[in-house]
Amino acid sequence: MCLFPLSYYAALQTVYQYNVHLDYTMDAGRFVRANLKGMSKIMLQENEITGLIFLIAVFVGSFNAGLGAVLGVVVGTLTAMLLGYKKEEIESGTYGFNGALVGIGILYFFEFGFVTFFFAVIGAAISTPIMEFMRKRNLAPFTFPFVLSGWVVILFLKATGLAQVNSLPAYESQTMNIISGISTGFAQVMLQDSVIVGLLFFIGLLVSSRTVAAYGLLGSALGLAAAYAFSLPLGLISAGIFGYNGVLCGIAFAERKVSSFAYAVVAILLSVAIVWMMGAYDLIALTFPFVLATWIVLGVRKFAGVK
Repeated sequence: MCLFPLSYYAALQTVYQYNVHLDYTMDAGRFVRANLKGMSKIMLQENEITGLIFLIAVFVGSFNAGLGAVLGVVVGTLTAMLLGYKKEEIESGTYGFNGALVGIGILYFFEFGFVTFFFAVIGAAISTPIMEFMRKRNLAPFTFPFVLSGWVVILFLKATGLAQVNSLPAYESQTMNIISGISTGFAQVMLQDSVIVGLLFFIGLLVSSRTVAAYGLLGSALGLAAAYAFSLPLGLISAGIFGYNGVLCGIAFAERKVSSFAYAVVAILLSVAIVWMMGAYDLIALTFPFVLATWIVLGVRKFAGVK
C-alpha cells in the first residue's frame, strides 16, 4: 500500500503528458477538487466540502473502504481525462462517483489484496465510459454505471475464485432501534454499517443543501417504516438495508414542491419493494433498487407530461 501514493503520482504525470494532446490541463488543486466533487456526487451533490466529509466518513467506517473510495474516484476521473471527455464534466465530478462506489464495493465484498485492488481499478475504469454513454443519450445514469460494472467484477471474481470473499454481516438481530436504523440508512449508501458514518453523511448533505438533507432523511425513515410495516427482518431494517436506496430516491426528487414530495415517496416505497424482491432471490442489490425505482417514477412522470 505504500506504493499507492507513488502510483497516484505516476498516473497524474501520465495524464499531464496526455493533456498536451487533449489541449486540456488540470493542476493538482483542481484535480483534488474534481475528485472531492466526485465523492459528493455519490449522493447527487456537487460540493467539494460535502465530498470531503463523505470521504472522511468512509475512512471512519472502514480504512479499506476509504482506500477503495480514493482509488475508485481517482481512476474514474483519470480515465475520463485520458479518454478526452469534456473538462467541465470532469471537474464537476461526473466521472468519479461511480468509480468511488466500485472501489468501496469491491473492497467490501472481497478481502484486501493485490487482485482485489487490480479489479477495483478495472471496475472503476469501466464505469467511466458507461457513464459517458448514458450521459450523452440523456439516460439518467445516476449510479447505474457502478451497479453494472460492480456486478460484472463481483460475479467474475466469485466465479473464478481469484479473490477471497469477505464474510459479510448476517444482521440477525431481533430488535430494532429507530434512530440507529435511520442513521445507518445513510451509511449503507456507501456500504457502511455505522451510526456515526450515517450521521457524518447527513451532515455532509446539510452542508450542501438543507432541502436535500431533509429528503434524504425522509428516504431513510420511510424506508425503515415501510419495511417494518411489512414485517421484514428487524436486523436488516436496523442495519439500514431498506433505507439507503430510499435516501438516494429522496435526494433524486429533492425540490420544494408538493409534486416532488409525492414522487419521492412513491420512489422510496418502490425501492423498498425492489430490495425485498432482490433479497428473496439472493441477488446483489447495490444501489440498483434506487436506480430502477427512480427510472420508473421519472418514466411515469414523463408519460403523464408532468414536470
